[in-house]
Parts: sequence; C-alpha cells; structure tokens
Amino acid sequence: MILRLTVLLLLLLNLAAAVWWLWGVPAPQPVPATQAGVPTLHLLREALPRAATRPLAAPGAAVPDTSAQCLSVGPFTTQAEMRQAFAALAARVPRIQYRVAESAVSRGWWVYLTAAGREQALAMARALAAHGVRDDYVITAGDQQNSISLGLFQDPANAQRREAQLRALGFPAQMRQRVEQVPQYYIEFQLPAAPGFVWQTYVAHADILDAQARACD
Repeated sequence: MILRLTVLLLLLLNLAAAVWWLWGVPAPQPVPATQAGVPTLHLLREALPRAATRPLAAPGAAVPDTSAQCLSVGPFTTQAEMRQAFAALAARVPRIQYRVAESAVSRGWWVYLTAAGREQALAMARALAAHGVRDDYVITAGDQQNSISLGLFQDPANAQRREAQLRALGFPAQMRQRVEQVPQYYIEFQLPAAPGFVWQTYVAHADILDAQARACD
C-alpha cells in the first residue's frame, strides 16, 4: 500500500513540474539589433555612394597637355652643328629629339659639251684649244663620261654667258643645274613652362635657322 502511494506521489510531482515548465517560465525576449547610443552598422558596399563604384582611369594613363608648346629648329647643315645645339638645349627643355631629312640642294650651274665617245671628246677638246678655250677638261669616268666640262657657276647668269660664248664659236654647249640630295638636320623640342625662355641663346648661328611651331606628340 505504501509503495503504491509513493509511486502515485512521484507521478504527481513529475506532472506538476511539467506544467510549471510549460506555463510558468516566461518566453525569451528577442535581443534588440542595436543598443541606445550605438550607430547602426552597414556593409561597406551599402555605405559607399554609387558614384564611387565607377572604375578609375588606368594607372599611368597619359593625359595630353594642351598647354605645351613645341618648336622645330633647323636645318643644320652638318651633324656636328646639330649635336652641339642638341647638347646645349637638352638640359634646359622638358623633351627634345632630332630628325634627319633629305633635301635637294643646288650645286650650281654646269656648262658642258657631249661627245659620242672618247675619240670625239678628245677632238672637240683640241678644237676648243684652237679657239683659245683653255678652262675645259674631258670627263673620263662616271655618268658623264666623255663629256667636256666647260665650267661650274653659282650664278645662272654667268653660266648663260659662258654657254652663249661657246655657241658663238660654233660649239653646241649646254647648261643645266646640278642638284644633289643632302641630309639636313632638325631639332624638335618642348619649350619650358616658365615664360621668357630664349632658345637662340644656346644655339650657334641661330639667326640663319628657321623655327616652326609644331604639335607636341
């Protein structure tokens, strides 16, 4: 009898404990997302303005300087003159380079006679000597072989007079300009940003050189 009462008492105690746990304990309250006085956190991509997410320019990208001024100076007739001017300017300007251009240059006016061959050229030379013409010679090699040179003149008027003189003596003289392709040298440089730079100060014979403005590459 006592055993039954004990078992019944234990069952009642367990039942009472279950009821207390189900209805007696208050439900846990949700933890607030923020506390008073503490600012709300945001993800970095949410905090940045949209404009800041645009891609930046590639590192090292060249930005053209529209204010830069460049000059091309020349022509220098020899490479030595160009190098001397280049060295004098190189330490004083931001950028500098040189270029070489071929140019047709007059070497004077040539008066001459043509002959069909060596024997004819020698015969014409003897005939010239008989008429008192001394300053002539027979060309023995090159493109003008067997021609008879009668003088080279810088002034075309002098060449014309010589041609007329030989024709008056009965010789079919001719004249033509001798043109030669020669290299000419130019220096191209950017002027310093500070005003008042006089490049002529550092270049010999600057008064006979031509200076042209050009685009800065």
